[in-house]
Amino acid sequence: MKKNLKNSFKIAILTKKTLKTHHSYEYLKERITMNNLRKIGLSALAGSMALATSAQAFDASVSVESQVVFSSAQGNENATEAANGKGIGVDNDIAFSGSGELDNGFTVSVSHVLDTNDNVTNSSTQLAVGMGSFGTLQVNQSGGASTNGIDDVLPFAYEEPWDGTSGTSEFNIFGSQLQNGSLTYKLPAIEMLGATVSATVDYDPQANVNAPSPGGVGTDGASGEGFTIAIAHESGVTIGGGATKVGNTNARTGEKGATGYVKYSNGPLTVAYQEFYHNASRATAGTTTRGQDSDGDGYAIAYSAGDMTFSYSVQTEQTNAVGATAALEEEEMSAVQAAYSMGGMTIAASMYESDNVEGVAAVKYEETELSVSFAF
Repeated sequence: MKKNLKNSFKIAILTKKTLKTHHSYEYLKERITMNNLRKIGLSALAGSMALATSAQAFDASVSVESQVVFSSAQGNENATEAANGKGIGVDNDIAFSGSGELDNGFTVSVSHVLDTNDNVTNSSTQLAVGMGSFGTLQVNQSGGASTNGIDDVLPFAYEEPWDGTSGTSEFNIFGSQLQNGSLTYKLPAIEMLGATVSATVDYDPQANVNAPSPGGVGTDGASGEGFTIAIAHESGVTIGGGATKVGNTNARTGEKGATGYVKYSNGPLTVAYQEFYHNASRATAGTTTRGQDSDGDGYAIAYSAGDMTFSYSVQTEQTNAVGATAALEEEEMSAVQAAYSMGGMTIAASMYESDNVEGVAAVKYEETELSVSFAF
């Protein structure tokens, strides 16, 4: 993909829950423009696009994933047991990415992911500028905040345990407030005593609010900040964590969050443990009543043997008491999973189980998923 960078780039087709489009190559040709482009040529025989640049190299690619999932679930959330049932669904995505180098040595990369199941929607868009020893500055139009990237670092063969619950999980919301219309600064990694230290900072001027259109301004959103830090040792041990904070407005409730984890990888084996904390500073916007804290932890083990991967993971969540409001029951989510990869195809299975769903005693939910995905 990167040979002859100064004169050409190729569009490759992958697949993995990442791509799908109604646009033609001609449309892409018109949309992909840069100040330094002089000529764009399209070769149908080669199945690629070639472009001539003035001095800088530019490389672009397209990746696609198509996933078919069969799900079967049963639960006792309500008298009618509406959660019981089964079905087949298809998940198709298309991702576009490109990168180039400026005259001063800085690199510029862009990525854009479209979810194309029924209606084409944007699920992720970022632009990053690599500044060498000055680090990397990334603009997150949709998704991409570094804090949200560590919301759940536990290993799995298929999906996280909270993916198979009918309730709302707090485990995976860390950093989600800083996802749209935000900036991420990644400091250069530091090597010392056999360890690599990395750190990031997120800033969102309109936390918990969608990014405004280019040139526009958002309304009624307090600013939010967050940071992450990780220490990865050559022994296979990684220790990391982060924190976030969002202010209050008259119409929105501020919040704070934190997470920390330790992970150990040795060949085919990976084990990890993680804790989280989340708190809404007010129960309801415009009031002074304190919000309820929630916290929890999780652990997981994953083992790979050739093309097979197996995992077992457990996560718990607790909504604590505040004032006259009682604590909820501790919710537990677990998953047993296996996956087999063969070239561009992956076959996976997962058995999920949730107890005390949404903190309600004796409420159970179970789900089984069988998945076949294709990535080229």
